[in-house]
Amino acid sequence: MAKNSDFAGALLAWFDVHGRHDLPWQRDPTAYHVWVSEIMLQQTQVATVIPYYARFMARFPDVAALAAAPLDEVLHHWSGLGYYARARNLKRAAERIAAAHAGALPGTLEALAALPGIGRSTAGAILSLAFGQRVPILDGNVKRVLTRHRGLAGWVGNAAVQRALWTLADALMPAARPGDYTQAIMDLGATLCVRRNPECGRCPVAAACVARIEHRQHEIPAPRPKRAVPVKRTRFLVAERPDGALLLERRPPAGIWGGLWSFPEFENDAAASLAKLGLGAALVTRELAPISHTFTHFRLEIAPVHVSVDGTSATLMDSADRVWYKVTTPRAIGLAAPVARLIESLRDATQRRGTKVTSA
Repeated sequence: MAKNSDFAGALLAWFDVHGRHDLPWQRDPTAYHVWVSEIMLQQTQVATVIPYYARFMARFPDVAALAAAPLDEVLHHWSGLGYYARARNLKRAAERIAAAHAGALPGTLEALAALPGIGRSTAGAILSLAFGQRVPILDGNVKRVLTRHRGLAGWVGNAAVQRALWTLADALMPAARPGDYTQAIMDLGATLCVRRNPECGRCPVAAACVARIEHRQHEIPAPRPKRAVPVKRTRFLVAERPDGALLLERRPPAGIWGGLWSFPEFENDAAASLAKLGLGAALVTRELAPISHTFTHFRLEIAPVHVSVDGTSATLMDSADRVWYKVTTPRAIGLAAPVARLIESLRDATQRRGTKVTSA
């Protein structure tokens, strides 16, 4: 087995030539920039994150701006990235940093890990990339590189495997250039040591890689144990006023799409739901195409029902938890992804019919 220093040295030499050096958050690697980018990159690829990161930074250039912003606006800028708890935790953590740390991210593992949404690996990335500290990380890319290189068996979500990986990540990390090493091992996992068809011929540490030597790249890391994906079902009440505005409700802060805006849900009786909302009878009711949305642990099947309501009966006023959303002049609020797609399809259908949606 090659020495740990050989692993780090080969990886850094490769990074100097082939690594990514001009990502937006690398151009000014402050702790804030690294933090936001690392949160966005959880469960999301770099190419997807880049435009979101640019828009987010333009609106929230520092901790103070993020802490002071309304949650709705933060969620609006996050819409489309998914995993919205990340955005809510960013906002909560920014408020705590502004109140308890004078607006600057703390420079210790313990203090960072105590903030909402920042786990051990994200804290390590901030400390190594922004503060130059020798603190390891263990994101998905790094887990894949290390399990393959050392031939570690078992699913990476297993507690014993996690402990072994943290020990290995710490042992391999050099004292010199810790930030470059962190970026290098992330880059290796993202560009060469990918899930399918890894490019072992270009890998700087392939000579000692157990998975390559034993031709087990397709087996390592071991997949998550299979389990049946449960299916949940709901119905959306898509109520539309004569002016084209659509009724949206804010979802509870916890649970799926927490804090985002969505169509009201109902079980079977759309008329009863309309009455409960104070909207009176529907003029026209039609079933829309069903929507399927997959979460990490289940699949949601949505049956939208479009109802046109009379302008005189649609007297429900905007409030903290309900709004009439005008597609022609949309407000900056966070929309659940299926809701945004459904609104877009309704707007497109209206335009195709050649009708004009007026705004009040």
